[in-house]
Amino acid sequence: MRWLSWLVVALVVLWALVPWLFTGHDPLNGVPAEKLQAPGAAHWFGTDAVGRDVFARVVHGSVHSLSGAFVAVGVGLVLGTLLGLLAGAAGGPADEVVMRLMDVLLSVPGLLLALTVIILLGPGTVNVAIAVGVGSVAAFARLARAEVVRVRRSDYVEAAFGSGGTFASVLWRHVLPNSLGPVVALAALQFGVAILAISTLGFLGYGAEPPTPEWGLLISEGRNYLATSWWLTTLPGAVVVAVVLAAGRISKEIR
Repeated sequence: MRWLSWLVVALVVLWALVPWLFTGHDPLNGVPAEKLQAPGAAHWFGTDAVGRDVFARVVHGSVHSLSGAFVAVGVGLVLGTLLGLLAGAAGGPADEVVMRLMDVLLSVPGLLLALTVIILLGPGTVNVAIAVGVGSVAAFARLARAEVVRVRRSDYVEAAFGSGGTFASVLWRHVLPNSLGPVVALAALQFGVAILAISTLGFLGYGAEPPTPEWGLLISEGRNYLATSWWLTTLPGAVVVAVVLAAGRISKEIR
């Protein structure tokens, strides 16, 4: 199963980087005479209501979902790690203020928090990614803070301070590098969660605008034909599920 998880992620990354190697169909323009065709040799994932190849739209849509997930994880990782580092290293009032703020963020459901940020920023792929990233800041901050507190009390950190190291230099050279392992594992896990969250918001209409081939939007567009054309939602949804499960498996390996 380990190699299968890496294979799934590698395949989707290749879809985003070189989609023309996997499909020659146009993801935006279809052939009306070929609409709603079932999966077959000519169209692996079938066609949609205007004759567009669904597999081509899934392949070309991977760049939007993956780039959004990378932005979301980046926002959560950078902001959360910095806040956790500040809280764990400084302690005292700074620790209390940061952690109570993180408790407030954790008390709000992730989807509701993301929708609140989207209302402030407006819809769009980038804004959705930022909103999802803001929702993950608290998880990164709490984990980073716990790791910083653990490392901060270790003997080699105390020795670094005793040998004349400044607060900033000890944090940068000793505390931060030795606290990042679990945080990186969480980032891998959050990558899959971010894809699922971005797809959910795209399904609700807050992400990319039609006819952009974004995964959540593809599932949303196919729901009107679920009774007669199951492949329009099932196959893009299966791709999302496979990527999320693969990211979770890889996160366990990194940890």
